[in-house]
Amino acid sequence: MPLPMDDEHAALFTVGQVADMLHVQQAFLRRIDDQRVVSPRRSAGGQRRYSRNEIGRIQQVVTLMGEGMTLPAIRRIIELQHELAEVTRERDELAARLDALAGTPRNARDGQGPSR
Repeated sequence: MPLPMDDEHAALFTVGQVADMLHVQQAFLRRIDDQRVVSPRRSAGGQRRYSRNEIGRIQQVVTLMGEGMTLPAIRRIIELQHELAEVTRERDELAARLDALAGTPRNARDGQGPSR
């Protein structure tokens, strides 16, 4: 049985914990939440709770800010990354369905496996 800490999307970490982990100010975390760049879940008491996945995105935000990007630009980059991941997932699903209909294994069609 998996534990909550094994789930990268489980909201386990407080603002203070994340700020300490990433060496950023708590105000920075609140600002990127207010700007809808990284928005953590809230506890029953209304406190922000971050998942490991969100912490990774915050690290990405810090890196991009270090390269001179603004928060609105970073938010758009993250949105586009999510859209690309969704389109890629849909493409792979459609390719698998097409292969199933054609009876051709995908690795053979892509030239990665034995040829016909």
